[in-house]
Formats: sequence, C-alpha cells, structure tokens
Amino acid sequence: MSSEYQNGSLQTTINNTVATVQFGHPASNSFPRQLLNLLTLEINELSRNETISVIVLQSEGSKVFCSGASFDELLEVKNHEQGIEFFSGFAHLLNAMRNCSKIIIGRVQGKAVGGGVGIISACDYVFATPESAIKLSELAIGIGPFVIEPAVSRKIGKPAMTEMTLAATEWKSAEWALKHKLYSEIHTADKLDEVVENFAQKLSSYNPEALSEMKKIIWEGTENWESLLFERAAITGKLVLSDFTKSALLQFKK
Repeated sequence: MSSEYQNGSLQTTINNTVATVQFGHPASNSFPRQLLNLLTLEINELSRNETISVIVLQSEGSKVFCSGASFDELLEVKNHEQGIEFFSGFAHLLNAMRNCSKIIIGRVQGKAVGGGVGIISACDYVFATPESAIKLSELAIGIGPFVIEPAVSRKIGKPAMTEMTLAATEWKSAEWALKHKLYSEIHTADKLDEVVENFAQKLSSYNPEALSEMKKIIWEGTENWESLLFERAAITGKLVLSDFTKSALLQFKK
C-alpha cells in the first residue's frame, strides 16, 4: 500500500511475513490528523491479515523519527469539539497498536518529540540509534502529554515520565531511554536496518498463534484505554484553545 497527500506519505512493503510500514512528512515527520488516520487504518488492516506475523514501524529520513502533532493543525483548532477530534487521532492510533494481533517493532533512527514518544512507547520492541534523543515538550506549549501518558508510563514508569514531562525543554538521550526501557537495543545508524531485519525475520519464524497470544499478555491491564485515552483527549482539546498555547505554538513555528 502507498498513500501520498500534502507532501506526506504512508507506505507498506511486505517481505515474507513481515510488513514494514513507513510514514513521512516534510515537517519533521509530524502527524496531521489525516496521516494519523491512515496509519491507524493500516495497523488495523495488518492486524487482520493472516499472512502477516510481524510489523516494523519506521519513518522517512535520518534525523527525526517523529515530531508529534502537526503545529499547523493545532493552530487551526477553533473549538473544544475540534480539539477533542484532533487529539482523539492519537488515542485511536495507540489503541490500534495495543489491540493489534501482531508484534510491532519500532525502528527509531532519530529524535522523537511528544506524540512521537507515545508511538514509540506503543511498540513492543524498539531498536534505536545513539542519535535518538527524546523529549516531552507539551507543557512548554501550554498543554500536556495526556493522551500518550498511559503508554509512556507503562513503558518507562511514572517517575521517569514525570521527569520527562516537567523538564519539558530538556532532551533525554538515547542511553537514558535505553536505561528506562523505552528502547530495547541501540545500534549505530549503519547497522540499524540489518539488525531490525534480522530480528523481524527471526521473530516471524515463530508460531504466529504463539506470537498473537504473547501480544495479548504483553498488553494485559490496558483495557481501560478504550475510554481513558479519549477522556485525556478531551483535556488536551480544551487546553489547546488557551491564549497561552496559541501564542506558544506561533513562537515555536517561528
């Protein structure tokens, strides 16, 4: 599958029983709502595809994995309903990744901010490079990582999530992310594709039913996300309307 729009793209390639899903956007691989929707639909479709055992999730380019929500679209939010709808996009994606019957491997080649950290947190096993620093900058623009917090906290723990959130302008290194279990392994950029492919092919050689049952166990205790993430979207949808946030987003764009 290949979809392109507004200079953004989503492509899926299949090798044996491994599906590689690659997203991209010229604005530092940020996520407009349409791209979020496309990725969610693709994850759901691959979950139902019995010929697929493993999904690799990656992005275009070499410097940035994902910079989170589209600032342009955030500035266009005019009322609470639009705010809820926008942030519900991340809620739908995280739930799709959580409910997906396939193991999802994250290939992180560069920095990740905000929603990008949430997406990494929803992967089941993550390979990254030494350049893959992370940051939760939401408080600096007047909102908070409310929708992605359950995913981040589940992966790195509430204390580490709190540290990242309150130090909203501070980058955490890839080594920090590895220590706190957001990343499973770190490899140099020239080795990343090789180790990801080898791991994915080895994983896909296992009994698909066993992998599917293991996926359920990995995500035990997250059933309340079906409602929780949308409650969080309502909080963010309200805060994004504040004068503080509008002014901060304009400053960030400059």
